[in-house]
Amino acid sequence: KKKAFDIVVRRLFLVLVACFIIVGLSPFGSKIIQRINPSCANSISCIKDLSGKFESNQEGVFMGRKVSLSSRDLAQLPVPKQVLGETSAPKHISVDLSNQRLYAYEGDKKMFDFPVSTGKWGRTPTGEYKIWVKLRYTRMSGGSGNDYYNLPNVPYVMFFYNNEASKGRGFSLHGAYWHNNFGYPMSHGCVNIRPEDAAKLYSWADPVTEGNITHATNDNPGTTVTIYGEPPT
Repeated sequence: KKKAFDIVVRRLFLVLVACFIIVGLSPFGSKIIQRINPSCANSISCIKDLSGKFESNQEGVFMGRKVSLSSRDLAQLPVPKQVLGETSAPKHISVDLSNQRLYAYEGDKKMFDFPVSTGKWGRTPTGEYKIWVKLRYTRMSGGSGNDYYNLPNVPYVMFFYNNEASKGRGFSLHGAYWHNNFGYPMSHGCVNIRPEDAAKLYSWADPVTEGNITHATNDNPGTTVTIYGEPPT
């Protein structure tokens, strides 16, 4: 009886595995799996590369089309140098999902006001966060089917987190060279910024930039990021 029971259990297990594979390969499979195990904001395996290094001779893919990096000449973008605050007041970044805009402040003084693109294929989370690491470049990939993307050399990346959205989820503010539709949702959950605007924000925001990768520490904490509102439908 025990042997027969073990055979039945093994067969049920194989059936479940087969069903999971079939669902994953179906057009709606990725969405179903995401409900079971929420995916990361920017990649299939969460954050893949924390080196901050530029990848030479790479071509990206976004929404079924190849993206040439030469149009933005990312390799020639200036290496950001930390911009010291104009005051000793705390820095604060706000992202308004309703208006698709980002505002940066030192105390009550507005320093920047940019259009952005937040989540279209994945929701940008609301709440208060802290920047925990800054990367000069990184690769981001994810999605499936028509919204699949694989983008090397995403510039000026500032990953943020809180207790509800862990570091491993990969939410970030970053430059986006693969579209020019800022002011409208265009991401999988991150906050897309024009590269030239992202460079300014990256240089200004804390932690103070040190090379291609900068981790926030107790002595060099990250800027607070507040995200609020409802994105346009």
